[in-house]
Parts: sequence; C-alpha cells; structure tokens
Amino acid sequence: MWPGDGPGSGRGGEEYERAVGAIAAGLRGAGPAEAPRRLCEVAVDLLPVDGASVSLRGDSMPLQLAASGGVAARLAQLQATLGDGPCHHVLRTGAPVLARDLEDGSCADRWPVFTQQALGSGVRAVYALPLGSTAVCVGTLDLYSASPGSLTAHQLHVALLVAGVMTVALTDLPFDARDADDGWLSGLAADHDRVHQAVGMIMAQLGVGADEALARLRGDAFTHDLTVLEAALDVVARRRRFDMP
Repeated sequence: MWPGDGPGSGRGGEEYERAVGAIAAGLRGAGPAEAPRRLCEVAVDLLPVDGASVSLRGDSMPLQLAASGGVAARLAQLQATLGDGPCHHVLRTGAPVLARDLEDGSCADRWPVFTQQALGSGVRAVYALPLGSTAVCVGTLDLYSASPGSLTAHQLHVALLVAGVMTVALTDLPFDARDADDGWLSGLAADHDRVHQAVGMIMAQLGVGADEALARLRGDAFTHDLTVLEAALDVVARRRRFDMP
C-alpha cells in the first residue's frame, strides 16, 4: 500500500507528501478539542488499521483522550483499567511496541488479560507509538488492526508522522484552549482527580498504601466490567466501599 522506504524521492516520497496533505486536510478547521479525534481518524484512513486511540500520561494511569471508534476506545480504557498492555510499555520505555499478531504466544506472556480481551474484540495486531521522545513521553498513539501483520517501513514513517503531529496538538494547542467553552482539559483533569480521590478513600477504608489501593480499584473495575473512572465515581459517590463485603 505504501511503496518505498520513507519520505525520500520517488513513489515513496510522493505517497509521504500525500500523507502530509491528508493530515493537513483532516485538521483543517479543527479546534483544540477536536484535533486528537481527527488525527485518530486520519491514521485509520492512511494506514492498514481499523482503529486508533490517543492517551495522555497520567500520574497513576494513562488518560484516554480520543478514539476513532468504540472498539479503540474500549481497548484504551481496558489498558488503563488493567495497568498493563502495549500503551503502558511505551509509557515506561518511550519506545514503540509493534505487536504484529496477538495470537503469538509472546503477546499472551507479556499482556495475558489485555491480549485475551483484544482478541475477543476482533483485534489481531496493535502498534503503540510514543508521543514525544524516549526522554519525555507525554502519551501514546495506539493503532489496532483486525488482521495480523507488520507495518512496512513507509507505513511506520507515516504512523510516526501522525504521532508527531499529535504530540504538537497535545503540547501546543491546549494552551489556546484553556478558556474554551468546551472545557475539555478541565474535564480531563476532573476525571483524573476523581480517580485520585477514590484511591485516597480506599486507602482510608483498608489502611493500605496508594499502589495497593489503585490495584484494588483496578481489580474491582475489571471484575464489574467498568472503566477505572466509572469504578472511581462509584467510590466517590459512596455507592461502593472496600471495607465491606
């Protein structure tokens, strides 16, 4: 689909320039709150993938910001809930994860529950890319494919281009959006605060440390088929206590 080895001369260079044009067209007229979702959709159009999501690094877990569709959103939330998956590896190392076939035993060994859930959702390959650099990784762009396989060198160049533009969108555009009517950054921060509040309440209820409290919250969320945020909201609203059976 993407001939050539990169953005050099020849046919590969033409396709790369076409990708640049598609990204620019996809972002045209987009406000700060729309840019991440638009870029996820552009990634799906440009690459042999069926879904894309973007998550920001958080103090205790990645925060899903946007997705191209329901399956991609669910898998991003699943990784946040489990505290494991390709996204977490990228956040720890700053290096891409290119899992070409989740049915390969090595994937099940690395991320057993995530792999099982992803396969159950019809996903066979995951390509997770850092936003930022190895030294400063601010989040991840996760690409999901229903078919196994590797990205070609040129496809990887295009994916990294999208990730680079996404990084700019997340590090520059939000400063112009702090006073925007949609309050998207405020909403994201509020969600993160609710998780921290729930972790604090669980610490008090059980007399455990923050890591154990977060692990309990994540386990409870997965058991009840909730996201971490949904489970946290139950705790904050006192619909769920951890010191009672």
